Amino acid sequence: MFYLLKCFIQMKILINNNDLNEALFGVTKLGFVPTMGSLHKGHISLIKSSLKQCKKTIVSIFVNPTQFNSQRDFLRYPRNNKLDLSILKKLGVDYVFIPNKKDIYGYKRKSKIKLNKKDKVLCAKFRKGHFEGVIDVMDRLTKLIKPKKIFMGEKDYQQLYLLKEYIEKNYESKIILCKTIRDNNNLALSSRNILLNKTELIKAGKLATNIINFKKKIKNKKNLKRILIEKKKELKKEFNVPIEYFELRNKFNFNKSNKIKNSKIFIAYYINKIRLIDNF
Repeated sequence: MFYLLKCFIQMKILINNNDLNEALFGVTKLGFVPTMGSLHKGHISLIKSSLKQCKKTIVSIFVNPTQFNSQRDFLRYPRNNKLDLSILKKLGVDYVFIPNKKDIYGYKRKSKIKLNKKDKVLCAKFRKGHFEGVIDVMDRLTKLIKPKKIFMGEKDYQQLYLLKEYIEKNYESKIILCKTIRDNNNLALSSRNILLNKTELIKAGKLATNIINFKKKIKNKKNLKRILIEKKKELKKEFNVPIEYFELRNKFNFNKSNKIKNSKIFIAYYINKIRLIDNF
């Protein structure tokens, strides 16, 4: 009943830091879902978790320029604020924060965000500066919003791991891990999927299904290092896609692993120059 009543509460759209400070004054038990817009069912799942667990929920829409490796990729990122606001209103979100770059980057950091050497693996190895940009913007947003809980999906698992380590060390906010939401064909939902055509979406879904089945088959196998090397070659040939990495790592410390227990298979690959990531 409470959830239904929330749907009729007026959603507040906050377009600058003054709006944000005024709206959140005295608000407690605040849930926060950071997004770059182009909302899909994965985002909706995060928002629903916040609505259930927190007294108030705020969603941010900010396409962060510092986490893109090229201006072309930044400009190409899908945007649809009108549709996003319609979705958020129907869900019963209390606040939507749509800042501009000046609101977020209005001050210079005293010290640069730096990753530990051990963390420069997977996406951190291939997308130099990406996670530094993500941590920087989340640090700034958390400082502004001061949420009790931050809801994020496991699809970007390395990002989650690094943010949880940084945010929970520096703030009282807690990062809440939420499961990856997949399409009917097993493709992890992502705003970037909009950039793929129907044939490419089918291919990505088949690749995801292939890896899910592969992981089940190797559950009790030994010498997984060799098996993963062969599987990477097989995937490249079968799906005709460039693969950046295909690795098995411990999900708690990100060390390379040789067993399925407490580990995840991580992959980054390209379909028609669109970079997709996933973990299983």
